[in-house]
Amino acid sequence: MKIIVCIKQVPDTKGGVKFNPDGTLDRGAMLTIMNPDDKAGLEAALRLKDQYGAEVTVLTMGLPKAEEVLREAMAMGADNGILVTDRVLGGADTWATSQTIAGAIRNLEYDLIITGRQAIDGDTAQVGPQISEHLDIPVISYAQDIKIEGNSVIVERQYDDRYHVLKAQMPCLITALAELNEPRYMTPGGIFDAYKKEITVWGRNDLKEVEDSNLGLKGSPTQIARASDKVRKGAGEQVTLDPAAAADYIVEKLAAKHVI
Repeated sequence: MKIIVCIKQVPDTKGGVKFNPDGTLDRGAMLTIMNPDDKAGLEAALRLKDQYGAEVTVLTMGLPKAEEVLREAMAMGADNGILVTDRVLGGADTWATSQTIAGAIRNLEYDLIITGRQAIDGDTAQVGPQISEHLDIPVISYAQDIKIEGNSVIVERQYDDRYHVLKAQMPCLITALAELNEPRYMTPGGIFDAYKKEITVWGRNDLKEVEDSNLGLKGSPTQIARASDKVRKGAGEQVTLDPAAAADYIVEKLAAKHVI
């Protein structure tokens, strides 16, 4: 079995975020981590590797420094790492990002693709399903449990206060929730081995079946009107009432906003 896990290096928001003049994130100037949903997807792939002997390849699109997140994934147990990086790919929205990643995946053999549900720097939950559309394969999103049965994958898909059980024939793409599992830690031996391995680096010319018009900032139909690192809040309203009147006042406000 061959599994591809798409991971993303995202800003560590504890260290603050910085923006470029065009409103895109200045990723080179921020502390970074592996996206939590992606790390859960990686752990799911590694557990399938432990159980079935699968080969796990991690793939990321980003700046050259995104090699760090690939090394982390390989130190956890992934077999191969691929970095897709090129200046023309910068500033991509979800459409251009998914086109890029799908173009890279077309170079590879795979039975299963796992992505995180969404990235904490965008929260769109669009890239995984878009990749499946570009590759014309089934997608099961919001996975909270994954099992393999023959040439099929069986997934518990989170849905409100319950879950669906869905079965799809491989090749298939799954988007994973951070709650899917508890990711393992890197081991000292794993870290040592990860830095002995070569990272495959691809650029624009390595992408298959992708038009230039669908790449990077110019190929992104989403336009950023304004970006801010903090959402400013109003001063609010202060009232002084006795407990009974205060309760009535709160109920009245909630009813006016159709909360109750």
